Amino acid sequence: MAERIGLYPGTFDPITYGHLDIIQRGAKVMDRLVVGVAVNAGKGPLFTVEERLAHVREEVASLPKPLARRIDVKSFDNLLMHFAEQLGATVIVRGLRAVSDFDYEFQMSSMNAKLNPNVETVCLMASDKFQFIASRLVKEIAVLGGDIGPFVSERMAKRLVERCKQH
Repeated sequence: MAERIGLYPGTFDPITYGHLDIIQRGAKVMDRLVVGVAVNAGKGPLFTVEERLAHVREEVASLPKPLARRIDVKSFDNLLMHFAEQLGATVIVRGLRAVSDFDYEFQMSSMNAKLNPNVETVCLMASDKFQFIASRLVKEIAVLGGDIGPFVSERMAKRLVERCKQH
């Protein structure tokens, strides 16, 4: 049987506990999980793609070793389905927090299925303790001097606070 490769795409600006929850759970159901860090300059990320890659790799390295060994982190700047094909991925892993996420993901999975019917989208429900976390909101809290400790690792919180001071 062929190795089942999953792809979890996102901007990860910053990587949150919610992202890490989906990464861990996605890795448990795949033989290998690739965390795809999107260049996505259109979203105006706070961190460069190189910084985001380093952040995600560091957070993944802190996971239990048997799980971390099955996770790769790579950047991409092309169509998601093309990136999935390059990796040999047959599953796109997505996290759902709320009904609004479902609407967006439903539309995206339908479009992706038209582009490549051999790649399935699997949505994992966010764990209840992470359902409210959104990178956009974490950045806003950090910019306004709020406590972001409950949402990101201590390492990430320090980086984010420092970056917000620079802007």
